[in-house]
Amino acid sequence: MFTGLIQQVGRLEQISFQGEAGHLILSARFDAPLQIGESVAINGACLTLVEQHGDQMVFDVLRETFDKTSLRDKATGAPLNLERALRVGDSLGGHLVSGHVDGTGELRRVETAGRDKVLAISAPPLMPEIVPKGSIAVDGISLTVVGVNPADGLFSVHVIPHTWAQTALSSLSPGARVNLETDMIGKYVRKMAAADSAPRVTWDKLRDAGFLS
Repeated sequence: MFTGLIQQVGRLEQISFQGEAGHLILSARFDAPLQIGESVAINGACLTLVEQHGDQMVFDVLRETFDKTSLRDKATGAPLNLERALRVGDSLGGHLVSGHVDGTGELRRVETAGRDKVLAISAPPLMPEIVPKGSIAVDGISLTVVGVNPADGLFSVHVIPHTWAQTALSSLSPGARVNLETDMIGKYVRKMAAADSAPRVTWDKLRDAGFLS
């Protein structure tokens, strides 16, 4: 489990595959040493550390993860957002993020609003789970949705100067793909509401519960 608050920006060294599994190698330096077997969110995708040699870290990665995220777009030297897994007692400053990417979106525009950057992202398949003022993880970064345009399949987020400067977002240009994870709680609520067994809300039930006079 993660919070969407980026702790370090690493540098991609290599991605290699043999069959359906492979390794992602990056370089980064954390204040406290990582442990073998530890989970780290890399641009929002949860991967497991299997080797460590100084600042160089090796992670297992399945081809499915590679194929279904924007990691396959990254070239050697690309910056990557990194967050270690949440520990019991840690501050939850962002929102609950699982590290299981729901899909990718395409960055359409980067505009300026005061000191902030406004990112317009296209993600038609995920629009039913994206709501104004809701939370979303973009390349692992916890952000708040400020605008939704279902007809065009677009949503927008504001990025404050600190986040823009301290993450890999500033390296992106229009046309780039980004990893997206929609709000975890919202997904469960939507599933329950859509289930055939979900209780129907009627005017009579609202009246009986005291919501209507």
